[in-house]
Order: sequence, then C-alpha cells, then structure tokens
Amino acid sequence: MSNLDRGAAAPRREGRAVACALTAVAMWSTVATAFKLGLMTMRPVQLLALASVFSLFVFTAAWGILRPRPARRRDLWKAAGLGLANPLAYYLILFEAYDRLPAQIAQPINYTWALVLAMLAVPLLRQRLSGRTLAGIAVSYIGVTVLVTQGQALHVNRLDGAGVLFALASTVVWAGYWIMAARLPLHPTQLLLPAFAVGTPCVLAACALSVGLPPLTHRNFVFGMWVGMFEMGLAFLAWNRGMTLTRNAGRLSQLIFFAPFLSLMLIDRVLGETTHATAWAGLALIVAGLMLGQRAQAP
Repeated sequence: MSNLDRGAAAPRREGRAVACALTAVAMWSTVATAFKLGLMTMRPVQLLALASVFSLFVFTAAWGILRPRPARRRDLWKAAGLGLANPLAYYLILFEAYDRLPAQIAQPINYTWALVLAMLAVPLLRQRLSGRTLAGIAVSYIGVTVLVTQGQALHVNRLDGAGVLFALASTVVWAGYWIMAARLPLHPTQLLLPAFAVGTPCVLAACALSVGLPPLTHRNFVFGMWVGMFEMGLAFLAWNRGMTLTRNAGRLSQLIFFAPFLSLMLIDRVLGETTHATAWAGLALIVAGLMLGQRAQAP
C-alpha cells in the first residue's frame, strides 16, 4: 500500500471507529429505560434469565462470524468461571437496584464503576492513585450524594436503602470482573461466550427454583431481547470494534460520557419518570469526576 493509500485509509478507519463507538453509546443510552419497562412485568431474575439467553445467541453468532484465533484452553476455562460474575452476580444485583430505585438514581450510580476499578487496582494490581484520580473520585461521590439526597440531607430516607446498596455493590462486582477479565489474553467473543455459556444455565436454574421462569408474553420477549442483545451483547462488541480500529483510544473513549445524559433524557421522555434537577447536577458531577480520573490515567 502506498503512502497516499495509507493516508486515505486512515480517516476512513477512524470514521468506522467513531461509527462503532457511537452505535454502542446509542445502545447503552436506551437500556436504563428498557430495564425499568421490563421490570414492570418481570422480577429481576426473570428479566436476566430471558436476556441472558439472547446474549448467549449473540455471542455464539459473533464467534462463528468473527472466528477469533484459537486461545489456550486454560484461559477459556477461566473465562467460563467469570460467568458467575457476569452475567449471574452483576446483573442480578444491578436489576435488583433498578427494581427498587428510580432509574434516574440507579443509572448514574452504576457509572461510578470506573472509579471503583481505580480503587480496586490499588490492592489487586498494586497501582497507586494519583492526586487527580483521588480528586475525581471525590467529585463523583459528591455527585452520588447529590443524587441520593436530591439536595436535602434527610431525603435519603425516602429512597430504598437496600436499592442504593445494590447499586453501589454492582459497581464493585463489575469493576472486579473487568480486573479479572483484563488478565486474560482473549478476544471479546472468547471472553464472553464461555462466561454466558456457564452463567446462563445458572441464571435459568436460579429463576426456575425461585420465582419461576418468565411468561413468554410479547412484552417480556421484546424487553428481554432488547436487554440481552443490546446492553449485554452487541454494544460490547461494537465498542470493542471501535477501540480496535482507532489510533486514539483516549479520545474515542470520551464518547462514552454522552450515554448517561442521553439515557436521562429517555428516562424523562419515554419512561415518564420526572427527572429532578439534582439528577442532572449529580450526573454532571459524576461524569466530571470520571473524566478527571480518566485524564489522570491517560499517560
């Protein structure tokens, strides 16, 4: 390939990367609304059971289409073991939070998982927190406080305390999962297909033995498919593809911060959940803290 061809190919490659990233952002923007709508007719474990089945189909198809290079069997077994964290533990906890809390509270809190990741990296990966990262953590958790209290010190008593704890716990599980997953030299389909091949039967068993499998109504089918295909499936593959194509991962990763604001708009307009002014303020503080922490880690 000549230098001229390479010069022409680079913008096209970046354009495809941005398109993939924006596709993932668009998908993730809808899922908080889909969670709440699905939970209107299903229990958390039922929504997860249905969604996990669709995700398993997505990753199976992706494996067949993308045909990643063969991986070590030991790494694939480790990926399968992670199915107990994702989808089983993480989404059960997350859906329980959404079932107990307004979406405008649960969704922004869930975005703080990146800060928990930075904190867990200290004992698990022996990394140090810079002053800027610590400042970002402080700013984001001030945002969480604004969200939960809605500007009133006693307002937290009006929320489901267990729901807040579930939302915070989901960030710990998700951050821990990605620390463990990052150690495996696997293609995303090799990481996620074994995990869902193990996690999905576990979720189905837990569902059947507790509240029973979800009724396969048209509504349940639609929202189970939406959550499973987009939140838990295609969005991850699209985002990873974008990050693979781009030459500036740091700049591309900034696009992810559009998702929670778009999501809050959908929560207000589609879900009909009147968003409190402090939801926007709290989310802005959380995202500002995340961006501050990300800049500290960029070098």
